[in-house]
Amino acid sequence: MVVVLVCISSCQDWLEVEEPDHKLVSSEVFASDETAESAMRGIYNQLYQASYSAGWLGSVSVLGGLSSDNLALINTNALDLLQFQQHSLLPDNTYNESLWRSAYNIIYMTNSLLEGIQQANNLSPELATRLQGEATFIRAFTYFYLTNLYEEVPLVLTTDYETNALLEASTTTRIQEQIVNDLEMSISQLEGNAVVEERTQVNAYTAKALLARVHLYLENWELAEQYSSEVIAQSGTYSLLTDMNEVFLANSQEAIWQLSPKGAGTVTTNTNEGSVFIINPYFPSLSYVKLTEELVNAMGAEDKRKLNWVNYHEELEVYYAYKYKIQNSSAEVTEYSMVMRLAEQYLIRAEARARQNNLQGAVADIDHIKERAGVALLADSNSGISQQALLEEILIERRKELFTEWGHRWLDAKRTGKANEFFAAESPGWQETDLRYPIPAKELLSNPNLIQHPGY
Repeated sequence: MVVVLVCISSCQDWLEVEEPDHKLVSSEVFASDETAESAMRGIYNQLYQASYSAGWLGSVSVLGGLSSDNLALINTNALDLLQFQQHSLLPDNTYNESLWRSAYNIIYMTNSLLEGIQQANNLSPELATRLQGEATFIRAFTYFYLTNLYEEVPLVLTTDYETNALLEASTTTRIQEQIVNDLEMSISQLEGNAVVEERTQVNAYTAKALLARVHLYLENWELAEQYSSEVIAQSGTYSLLTDMNEVFLANSQEAIWQLSPKGAGTVTTNTNEGSVFIINPYFPSLSYVKLTEELVNAMGAEDKRKLNWVNYHEELEVYYAYKYKIQNSSAEVTEYSMVMRLAEQYLIRAEARARQNNLQGAVADIDHIKERAGVALLADSNSGISQQALLEEILIERRKELFTEWGHRWLDAKRTGKANEFFAAESPGWQETDLRYPIPAKELLSNPNLIQHPGY
């Protein structure tokens, strides 16, 4: 397996040591609290640049959106992207390769930081514990997407390149166990730390929010409800915003975790999502993706999400995502890239409660989302809703609320067994094996112990 050995956001920029940019030198990086803190900040910055997490064309948000029924290409000449939309991925697809490689690059960085902290003698115990919690969370977060997109993948937990390069793929069960262990460890290491104003820093509630999602995917309904409830009720920090146009602002009260455009290290201050989803006002032909009419039509005319988060381009005659309002800017940063937010926690708890037949509690949660969107409440319109109908309603609300955010629709279709129902009609060549992205061809060439998924 190819793991790109790069420094955490350039040693020379962040750590001011005279070492090559592609190396991370533990003796320098972990010599003091200040340099160790800079190393962690470098990982956050790298997340804003890494293909899988950057929010640009190669990100989970775009590729997962194209794989689902939420996004479509404006120009179908972009053949590597078209493969995602048509569920005809080839192992040598460049976007698929970048997604895989960038995720493992982040994992290498977190492993390097964790090993460096363990070997360091000069760090304050409080800082060392916090940085371990943040890095462990990011490793779990990255593996969450790797295993949900590819299923069986190599589980890399060290920086031993020679060993890592020949690792076999681990089972999804083993990876899921590691994700849960990492998140539980992260919570224990971050518990008690104050939630800082900057939503770009991971805290215990960030880890609990992801653990709630993980347990939902694992069908551990009680634990999913428990952790989402802790985020909703106990943090005292997060709240659903009534103004839809404030949700994706920097340090939004709804944000559980965001990435800052400052992480790009350039003069531009707009988010990558704003750049890729908003139709270019001067050169619309340069834009790549649009919202599907099916998604837009699923929202009623009165739905504030449609009114505030969807826009229409007259010349191209297409709808596009407008959650982010800034397409290009070098002014002061006003929007951060949203990674996790409170609305998802209400949707997680609603589903977990519905699965446990607590229909009243589930309706109350889903109505928080509906009320904010300005649509009819279930408590008023269908108070006697059945469990199955309620689960279907929750899935619909997840689509309308979380579109263009981190591939939720694609992963929801996979985990609920709805993929054939959602995608087969629009993809004549659809097969069950399309549910997994292929292991990149270059990885198979470099690691003889990896075996390609069936169907590829």
